[in-house]
Amino acid sequence: MNTLQKSLIALAAGSLLSVGAQAAVFGNGYTGQPYVGVKVGQIDPKPNTGDLDKATAYGVYAGYNFDPNFGAEVEYLGSDDSDYSHTQNGITKTGEGDAKTYGAYGTYRYYVPNANGLYAKGKLGIAKTDISASASKIAGVEVSKTSTDESSTGLAGGVGIGFAPSQNLGIEAEYSKIGDKADLVSVGAHLKF
Repeated sequence: MNTLQKSLIALAAGSLLSVGAQAAVFGNGYTGQPYVGVKVGQIDPKPNTGDLDKATAYGVYAGYNFDPNFGAEVEYLGSDDSDYSHTQNGITKTGEGDAKTYGAYGTYRYYVPNANGLYAKGKLGIAKTDISASASKIAGVEVSKTSTDESSTGLAGGVGIGFAPSQNLGIEAEYSKIGDKADLVSVGAHLKF
């Protein structure tokens, strides 16, 4: 991820968090609520060339709930290295690769009545996925390198369930489809301010 991309994510997260200082009081007395969190999961990247195995992904996210149901969220995830293979002219080379994603979403949470903090979550937005992989071995012997560096920005979304054991804590399990480049299953926890 280059410096501009990191700066844009930091700016978006900072903007969302600063909204809390200027939140308007809604008719029901809700003043809005910023949050930050971490997540871990399994990402299944889909490069255009070759095959990249599923990998463990780690990430951070930040958001702002405008009211109890609607909000906005930004996130960044990066993966561990995973096995990569590329077959060309009947010859398969092996190596490693990784994936990174970041995005901005609108969110909706539906709190189940009389369920003490249980809710369903949906999100829809735009995300970018970067996949980088290289293969340079045939049967363990070094050969000429084959590599791929792919980047794709597109529509992304997810569905999940969550539980708020207290007013300031949330735990969520989620499935996300990040354009046509990756699927993600994750578990996260966030702290509300």
